Amino acid sequence: MADVESTAACQPLSLTNARELLDSVDAFLLDCDGVIWKGDTLIDGVPETLELLRSKGKKLVFVTNNSMKSRKQYAHKFQSLGIPVTEEEIFSSSFAAAMYLKVNEFPPQKNVYVIGGEGILEELKLAGFTGHGGPEDGAKTVQLKANTLFEHDKNVGAVVVGIDPNLNYYKLQYATLCIRENPGCIFIATNRDATGNMTDLQEWPGAGCMVAAVCGATEKEPIVVGKPSTFLMDFLQKKYNIPTSRMCMVGDRLDTDILFGQNAGCRTLLVLSGVTSQSTLQDPSNRIQPQIYTNQISDIFDLLKS
Repeated sequence: MADVESTAACQPLSLTNARELLDSVDAFLLDCDGVIWKGDTLIDGVPETLELLRSKGKKLVFVTNNSMKSRKQYAHKFQSLGIPVTEEEIFSSSFAAAMYLKVNEFPPQKNVYVIGGEGILEELKLAGFTGHGGPEDGAKTVQLKANTLFEHDKNVGAVVVGIDPNLNYYKLQYATLCIRENPGCIFIATNRDATGNMTDLQEWPGAGCMVAAVCGATEKEPIVVGKPSTFLMDFLQKKYNIPTSRMCMVGDRLDTDILFGQNAGCRTLLVLSGVTSQSTLQDPSNRIQPQIYTNQISDIFDLLKS
């Protein structure tokens, strides 16, 4: 449990507020990277904690900004780590990008160019859209020679940018031409996270870096569909019909997870097992304060079972 005294804005998790939280919440919205796992390494105590919450009748929803995987691929990852989670319980930013296009009646005859992983391409296909780019463009190069014209698909009506470990100049030029030259082309960002827990030992550049590169080249700002945008929350409310006041957002990032919960009127719990340190949380310059904070999600289990 967090061992620093409470500030005026937030409190460390305690037996009293843990019990009150469970009594006042019907659904827990859980980030994945930094809360459930780091890279492919499960954070200690997660399975027991999720099982405890389920046993108390709590709805669990996994809301991740990481667009590398589709919901189906995330379900496989959960199962490989010994956690039973269904696709329907997962709301990824890759899914959010596809759903944004569907809700806004994006013409199915138009194509989508992707800077990002297979997760985005798979969710686009499931939603009835044709996407290209992504990993298949990872090894492509450009020819910077006189009288060389870079060709791009004039039928691309949307560019989706997410986390992409194989970002290159080819992809940047392709996305830039689509956004700048194709009439009405939509620029969508899965999220703008600066960093992420791509492995268990280090933080790595996040999707925000890729998005910033495209912003710089196009001089345009994207539509953000992941946290802290309320787009995903609108979907959650329609699916579960639970008031946001009866939800708790659990995350490791202040400017996405906690802000996402606050914007929607949810309870908020910050865990320090990911990108946010206690010193960052309590820095006077930090203006985003969760209601409760603790070291890791399993602290709930330890308190209630002690």
